[in-house]
Amino acid sequence: MANLEIEGRLVRKMAVQNGRSARGDWSKQEFIVEFQDGNFPSNVCFNVWGADKVHDLERYQVGDEIRVSFAPSSREFNGRWYTDLRAWRIAPAGQAPAAPAGNAPQQAYAPAQPRPAAPRGSQDVPAGFGPSAPAPTVEDMPGESVGEDDLPF
Repeated sequence: MANLEIEGRLVRKMAVQNGRSARGDWSKQEFIVEFQDGNFPSNVCFNVWGADKVHDLERYQVGDEIRVSFAPSSREFNGRWYTDLRAWRIAPAGQAPAAPAGNAPQQAYAPAQPRPAAPRGSQDVPAGFGPSAPAPTVEDMPGESVGEDDLPF
């Protein structure tokens, strides 16, 4: 799976949860990161598992800008689905991401930056779609086929 990352501001850390299972003691902590999603901020809840990851999260304070590398996982229980975003690395924002494991391509979430509004009457045309690309004409349209049903079903 690709390396999923998000950068944002740490806005809340929940209390550490501890317990004991058949495999031994465990620790878990959830935290909320706010990131810019278009024109509006969005919040997302991540969790870290294990005493070492909980300890890593202690380095960061509410308000810090961080980069979270995470893996999503879902599970079904009694007909309902539950999704976790498990953080496996937390680093200060702006640091270069680490190389991905193996030869997997690296994908980073980069929130869309709002574009400034174009002046009224101006044409906001993406690169490659300017006046050099002529608009299609009637002659460019496929001809009618008589007697054939071109419906896909």
